Amino acid sequence: MKILTILGARPQFIKAGAVSRAIKEYNEQLTNHKSLITEIIVHTGQHYDANMSDIFFEEMKIPKPDYYLGIGGKSHGAMTGQMIEKIEEVTLKEKPDWIMVYGDTNSTLAGAIVASKLHIKLAHVEAGLRSFNMKMPEEVNRILTDRVSDILFCPTDTAVENLKKEGFPFITASGNKQRIVNVGDVMLDVALYYKQFAKPPNHLPIHSLTHSSFILCTIHRAENTDNPERLKNIFEALEKIAKDTQIVLPLHPRTKQKLEKLSLPLNSITIIDPIGYLEMIWLLDNCELVITDSGGLQKEAYFFKKPCITLRDETEWVELVEIGANVLVGADKDKIVKVVNDSDRYFEKFYSQLSLNTFTNIYGDGKAGKLICNYIQDRVSDE
Repeated sequence: MKILTILGARPQFIKAGAVSRAIKEYNEQLTNHKSLITEIIVHTGQHYDANMSDIFFEEMKIPKPDYYLGIGGKSHGAMTGQMIEKIEEVTLKEKPDWIMVYGDTNSTLAGAIVASKLHIKLAHVEAGLRSFNMKMPEEVNRILTDRVSDILFCPTDTAVENLKKEGFPFITASGNKQRIVNVGDVMLDVALYYKQFAKPPNHLPIHSLTHSSFILCTIHRAENTDNPERLKNIFEALEKIAKDTQIVLPLHPRTKQKLEKLSLPLNSITIIDPIGYLEMIWLLDNCELVITDSGGLQKEAYFFKKPCITLRDETEWVELVEIGANVLVGADKDKIVKVVNDSDRYFEKFYSQLSLNTFTNIYGDGKAGKLICNYIQDRVSDE
């Protein structure tokens, strides 16, 4: 069996690494080579990332892509259209049994469209997520991808319920009824695996950290960086907080560019250069609290049992808000400061779970990659 995996950004490679490792383990245990799973990885090039060098793949123990399409830095329409064209060429050449896509990028949608048009079975990892904000390109991508997928690999019960409320499962272009499966979150697999390799950032001496009392912060979403008022409010709040509690902020290039135009005085925040995933895991494991607008980091904070303040007006990870591990503050300066200063009250329910040792991970048991591999193989056997 051959799987064509479509990826477009560094986080997707890290997530896909969990499934790639599971495929490798599955193949190593086989005695019948006819059942081997061959994975062909396509990197669309959607997000240029200077950190994705050969060293990145070696350090992260991730297979290097078999194809690099070099499509990025264009409008949504131009990018997605060119990806469809190039992915189709690769698909016709490789003749895969499955196409596998992750998340909600333009690369995800392009891979889904190719699979649907060519009647190739499609697996969507991280299916069923909804922010219920149709202004977000990611929301459109994930909804359309779910609709044409043969297997919907959901990370949570909430994601499964989202699909059922929308009328899933449907019959796909391959003629089969969609299969909806809660396998847990591949990001939990990733976090547990890489924790053993975590390391402090080279340009952040450990002695500069105030033990475990620092706050880890990231800001990169367009809804914040492209809105001067929101960005100004957020950083004014962070500066105020940082006068009492150290904030470590790996600064995203887009955010840095926007901040330079605002000329905000940033004297209290500990700003560092962008870091790799292993460094981020170390900071997560050692911080006290997380402030972010990242979707992935909201979950990872939970994996490492850290409360999270989210600089967005909504989140796909509604279950984190419901269980008290996450507080949405948008770009409200006063609320950001208030939640940090009164975190014991805002996260009382979450802290209680930790102190009473009743914490149960709602994202599975860290074996999503293995389950995904097994379910795909079972679906082939059923047919």
